[in-house]
Amino acid sequence: MSRIAATFANLKAQDKKALIPYVTAGFPFADITPELMHAFVAGGADVIELGVPFSDPSADGPVIQQAGDKALALGIGMVQVLAMVRAFRTRNTTTPVVLMGYANPVERYNQKHDRHDGKNAFVVDAAAAGVDGVLIVDYPPEECKDFATELKNHGLDLIFLLAPTSTDERMQQVARVASGYVYYVSLKGVTGAGTLDTTAVEAMLPRIRQHVSVPVGVGFGIRDAATARTIGKVADAVVIGSKIIQLIETQARDQVAPVAQNFLHEIRTALDS
Repeated sequence: MSRIAATFANLKAQDKKALIPYVTAGFPFADITPELMHAFVAGGADVIELGVPFSDPSADGPVIQQAGDKALALGIGMVQVLAMVRAFRTRNTTTPVVLMGYANPVERYNQKHDRHDGKNAFVVDAAAAGVDGVLIVDYPPEECKDFATELKNHGLDLIFLLAPTSTDERMQQVARVASGYVYYVSLKGVTGAGTLDTTAVEAMLPRIRQHVSVPVGVGFGIRDAATARTIGKVADAVVIGSKIIQLIETQARDQVAPVAQNFLHEIRTALDS
């Protein structure tokens, strides 16, 4: 059983929902990410999504795009992201870490670190660093079978997005290769866009579960404790990204981790109430 699967099983046994914060690796300071990840855990995070900075992020709104641009300007790429996970793992060997990003950084990493033996360099190195899952926004499920097998062979989960526009056929395609959890994008649009329609989310989740057996997390548009609590009643996990980025982007370095921890503690308390 993967670390992600074990985490969700443990939460289900306690009748609790997973809290999954997202932050762009290397934001807002190049060296702060491992410290921030520990603060997430102290605030009540069950899984951490770490964004891999990329210059052309098709699914990210202005807030996360700007965070990615800053991280790129600070020299953060896949090599640095894996180093951050390794640093986090020196003190935490239990909290699952998911890398969220795009195909380009993965493909470039493979090209630069070619093993000459048919091995997928990214998968091998991500597993060695302590990564538990990957969510590659622009890897469609129908073209991911080999990648999913390679990940599974190294104990990693492959996570996919589903959207309000996803057809039953698309859900079935995702169900064939997805593991860990699926991430339901609750809005039509990019991260941080629009106002969350909780009624629409409540109506969609039973349909997703007809096809998908892994847990379902919901993100895009969850910005406060009240919304998180409402979504937590129907979803298996609540994912929060843009709001965290906004909260920490203007903080002094010594306040970044405490601010994030306090915010997540509010969300955790609401989810558990």
